[in-house]
Amino acid sequence: MRMRVAQSVLLVVDVQDRLENVVENGTSVVSEVLWLVRVAQRTGVPVIATEHCPEKLGHSVAALRPLVPPSSVVRKSHFSAVSEGGLFRAPEGQRVQWIVAGMESHVCVMQTVLDLLELGREVFVVEEAVASRQARDKALALERMRRHGADIVSREMVAFEWLVHAGTPEFKSVLRGFIR
Repeated sequence: MRMRVAQSVLLVVDVQDRLENVVENGTSVVSEVLWLVRVAQRTGVPVIATEHCPEKLGHSVAALRPLVPPSSVVRKSHFSAVSEGGLFRAPEGQRVQWIVAGMESHVCVMQTVLDLLELGREVFVVEEAVASRQARDKALALERMRRHGADIVSREMVAFEWLVHAGTPEFKSVLRGFIR
């Protein structure tokens, strides 16, 4: 199955102040997440962000906050963003395809992905846009999510599937601004 703009939502899981500095390659992962968010905005794909216990872990990183409207930020205390129900009440939360990025791969990202799959959603995890404190935990989480039905993809796979074909104004805009 291919990712389609009309069916997709980009889910950014817990890309928060205090996590950026403890996950492996945190700064790089934040850059990848921001790239995905900006491509989603250019192509018309809605973005939902979660914040896990923001009173302890801080809010979404400063660069992400202005890109996601407050109505699309879901605060949670369960590891899975699905558990408390707020994810599906967010704007566009009923879409079928969930493109997932965030922190930590083996905890909140994985538990959310497994729950989305259990509910029949199509899930795509962007490999370079997820992170854990330990590389081994990320690798095991990606393997487990794949085994349970998630597609592990790259950011360019997401962008080109959303764009569908060359020659459109969206393609030219994304090509100029994001593809090198």
